[in-house]
Amino acid sequence: MNLVVTVIGVVAPVFLLAGIGFGWMRLGFDYPLQFVSRLAMNLAVPALVFTALMQAEADLAALGRVALAAVLAHLAVALVGWGLLRGLGYDLRTYLAPFLFGNTGNIGLPLALFAFGQEGLEIAVVVLAISALGYFTFGIKLVAGRGAGLRMLREPMIWATLAGALCLWQGWQTPEIVTKTLTLLGQMAIPLMLITLGVAVGRLSPGRIGPAVALSVVKFAVCAGVGWGIGHWFGLGPVAFGVLVLQMATPVAVTGYLLATKYEADAEAVAGLVVVSTLLAVPFLSLLLSVLI
Repeated sequence: MNLVVTVIGVVAPVFLLAGIGFGWMRLGFDYPLQFVSRLAMNLAVPALVFTALMQAEADLAALGRVALAAVLAHLAVALVGWGLLRGLGYDLRTYLAPFLFGNTGNIGLPLALFAFGQEGLEIAVVVLAISALGYFTFGIKLVAGRGAGLRMLREPMIWATLAGALCLWQGWQTPEIVTKTLTLLGQMAIPLMLITLGVAVGRLSPGRIGPAVALSVVKFAVCAGVGWGIGHWFGLGPVAFGVLVLQMATPVAVTGYLLATKYEADAEAVAGLVVVSTLLAVPFLSLLLSVLI
């Protein structure tokens, strides 16, 4: 009984906040999605990532192991996904990037924080950075047929991660007034991302529900299984192991739909994956957390 209460306490706030965003949109209230998303990804999330790393108690070597494990986990999922999708006759340009990259920001960060505390958040931002790096390079190449070029260098989250890692390595701290300002910015990231997720999902028009359900189930099983195997292989500690598995198992990110729309892939099919995998994430991630906590 205590385990059930604990899992509900972790999962419920995440999806309730997303539900607030969904309800806000359904009630017809104005929500400038592009502006809020830009505010979150260019200011709030980078501030959260930087301060979490700068003030991290884990040593850089331990976080480096997590980063390497996350890279190998993504590569393994890419290989498995390529084989499965190709064998089933699915269009790789449409489906491989959503299959590979999960919603490690909007859902992964708050779940890691609520389930594993500040230590979990510090590790989760490392996995988020690896995922974002892959999305803005390999992910764009998959969908658009070409690389991201210099776009990655314009992403504040990448620079925030590098700067935070440098401060952690050297033991540097920003002046107190700067740290407090960045901390306040970072504190709005998680609720802002969750409410925005709810609004974004509510605006999507999902298509091909049958294949979306099947692929969402397969994605969860493959990604969680790969994260589990890689985590054991690296001998990660309980918190790092739990965060890696949790982050790998997150549902399809809304970013996948945005990329499909921009580069004229099958955006309707990707929208179906986003909506269905996000809904299925409630029971799936709850079950996974009951094992990990």
